[in-house]
Amino acid sequence: MDEERSESRAGGAAGGARDTGRTDDAENTATTGGTETTTGRTGKPDTAEQAEQAGPTEQAGPARQPEHAKQAEHAKQAEHVKKHEHVKKHAHARKPEHPKKPGQPWKPGTPRPSGGPHDSGPADDAADTRTGRDGAGRDGTGGGIGPEGKPSGERAPGTQPEQPEQPEKPSGSGPGSGRAASSSAVPHNSVNQYFFGALDAPGAHFGIAGGPGATANARRRAVGRLDAGEADALLGPYVRPDCFEEAVRALERDGVVVVVGPPGIGKRSAAVALVAAVAEGTEYVVLSPGRSLEDLADGRVTFEKGVGYLLIDRMREAATGTADFDWRRVRDAVREAGAHLVITTVHPVEGEAPGSVRHVPWQPPDLTAVLRIRLVRAECTDGTVEQAVEKMPPGCAVAEVAEAAGRIAQGAAPAEVWREYGSGAAEPVRNWFAGGRDPQEWTEVTTLAFVTGAGYRDFETCQERLEQWVASTFPVLANDEEKAQAHRRSADRRLMLAQNSLVAVEEHKEGARTRSALVFAAPHYRQWVLEELWAKRSTAYWDGVRDWLTELVAGRPGLGVQLSVASALALLTRPAFDEVADNYLYPWASGVAGPGGQSTATLVLQCMCLDEGLAATALGVGREWARAADPALRSTAAAAFSGALGVRFPTDAVNVLLRLTHRSDDAMLALAGLVAVLLECGEDTGAVLRPLAYRLKDHRPAGRPDARGGTGPDGLGGPRAARRGAGPGVRHRETTLETVRILLGARTVSTSRLVCAALLEQDPAQSDRLGELWAGLLGNRPRRGEALRTLHATLHDLTAVSTDADAVAARFGRAVGRALSPLERPQLSSALRLSARRPDRATTALTDTFLTAVLSTED
Repeated sequence: MDEERSESRAGGAAGGARDTGRTDDAENTATTGGTETTTGRTGKPDTAEQAEQAGPTEQAGPARQPEHAKQAEHAKQAEHVKKHEHVKKHAHARKPEHPKKPGQPWKPGTPRPSGGPHDSGPADDAADTRTGRDGAGRDGTGGGIGPEGKPSGERAPGTQPEQPEQPEKPSGSGPGSGRAASSSAVPHNSVNQYFFGALDAPGAHFGIAGGPGATANARRRAVGRLDAGEADALLGPYVRPDCFEEAVRALERDGVVVVVGPPGIGKRSAAVALVAAVAEGTEYVVLSPGRSLEDLADGRVTFEKGVGYLLIDRMREAATGTADFDWRRVRDAVREAGAHLVITTVHPVEGEAPGSVRHVPWQPPDLTAVLRIRLVRAECTDGTVEQAVEKMPPGCAVAEVAEAAGRIAQGAAPAEVWREYGSGAAEPVRNWFAGGRDPQEWTEVTTLAFVTGAGYRDFETCQERLEQWVASTFPVLANDEEKAQAHRRSADRRLMLAQNSLVAVEEHKEGARTRSALVFAAPHYRQWVLEELWAKRSTAYWDGVRDWLTELVAGRPGLGVQLSVASALALLTRPAFDEVADNYLYPWASGVAGPGGQSTATLVLQCMCLDEGLAATALGVGREWARAADPALRSTAAAAFSGALGVRFPTDAVNVLLRLTHRSDDAMLALAGLVAVLLECGEDTGAVLRPLAYRLKDHRPAGRPDARGGTGPDGLGGPRAARRGAGPGVRHRETTLETVRILLGARTVSTSRLVCAALLEQDPAQSDRLGELWAGLLGNRPRRGEALRTLHATLHDLTAVSTDADAVAARFGRAVGRALSPLERPQLSSALRLSARRPDRATTALTDTFLTAVLSTED
């Protein structure tokens, strides 16, 4: 119930692909947000006993590993190294072998864990309540700890990220050596930062859900309260289809209606319009697509009188014999509250439709009317409107018509715009494939579909490697290997590229240099090329593509190449989701392709979040990874939820990550990364801070922290208590405190400033929540010294990030003072001054302002 209230109120490729065996690109470990942690530098435990229990700092490995786990890990690493040696040695072998897979519990072709991505299952899997650490993320995923170096600002997809400097390895930093680290600030992996930076980069080649709205999707939540502006934008140009009145009658009668239909027919707009037609008020709350019937019926969603609720793209649930009864319970819950609920789904009813709630087969509206009303509202001339209507091709989706209308309203010629939409958009691609194509042309367009934006040399290297993997599917090459090698050597690849009507070359000016990038002649060609390849090439060919891409990403070729591969796979999910899930997403997320594959898998989900129709599917995949028994899958899930997936579905992300904190240190880092990403995107950071503050209060023993700094009157609390085998309450409190410690010590990659300082400046509404978190951390004796040093660093960073640092520090001090007991406030004053190391004048003055506010707080 509380989580739903929180939800409802929340308000092309880089070069370097040729070196497929390179493994020293530290930027390519998986992602947990654009943050770094400084806790290792400032919080060295005083004893070895504390070091073992202090929780994760910069080291992604577990505190201890059982001997069999160590042996398995060593074997996995050895096999991974052996694989790369094989790749380097046989890069130009006559016939490539299937890539050797590191030891892992799941392989392509076998059933995926937890059913399928559309089988949501219970959100709080029982296994997620374990409190032990399993060392998830030791392969680099999720923890994603990169070496120390300069922040890697935003780069266009066509450039390689800078190679960070390699730090000295602290002694005892390997797996099993404890979590305390003595190295200085260690930047977190920058996959999320690169992704969001690439959205704004000119010349980016995502090729998914085109148009300006696509990149905006990754930066705004898909759940929570729908603001009036967005609702008006949907309702203003809405055109009712013939089935609309039937749905209205069902919604008025039952309070609940289900809209069923394929993607692209306007179900989301229809849901808002249906609620507007029958609800008393104008409040709309969008629920997570992962909500089950049990969630809706059992009070986990708090329905309020007069509010309209929308559940967009509901996931498929396993069929049960009680479906009609479950739907009746949902209907009764909504009715009793005096609310209305509209659910949309692409999954038709299996068997007999439930009689308690009407499932309405949805139809698209009159597309000509949709186009007219949008152009008229944009004040286009009559001539422009008629020309646009006349030239509109068949086969357009509602979203395509809306997007095309927007471009025409901005002055684009209708004839040019319509070439990219409807059935006519695919015609040049289909005509090309209809001609007789030789093996090199097939591999040419396949390479371009997955490695878009590369230069000539990198592209040709990738294409030649692909030809080796798929040679057996072409008789002319498979029958005579010597002839096949001669064919590849003699091919004039650049001449053939110049003659390919689907291919274009862009020239990018970079100062005095010019870089060539191979792209499709029109961005929308990419989607149609992938669909034609899927329809026309055999399973054997796609097996070769899979092995080629696995080899490519395992070599960690650079974030630009990974992003290009990920966006192509996101496009491929439309015609072939099972192919992508079974052969790429799940194997890569489980570590088959090493850290590079895991980070690429998270990028696929982020690219899917760009498309309204794929975002819910991405959420389903991420939730499945989080529930898996394999720690590598859970680690990759933590990485995914710290990025665009967490921005789109913040409540789901926080729920998943908080459960995972009991099983994986990566989830703690991911929560810190999610706060940084939410702040960057202008979304509600309270989605993370509120539950953490609540947990600190909920798990605190009877009585406030005493003056000696213990967490309760009995002196319990801290790593020692957890190690002595304290109960679940103490262990949960320790997990929460460790999560808070990591979050408050996290730094953004882009500025290297503490996230907490940026929060205080940019999101003042969270000051009280931050004060509660700081009070809880300062009241924990084992972590107090580190907390004091981090607090001083936060005040130091305020001088750099704030335009009125004194006012922010005073507000911050009042918030911390309210959360501390009267005995703790003067103790903080003396302790904070003693913890300062070589303070500068500005920080000293700001510390005085902060402490004055703390001491002047009235109970």
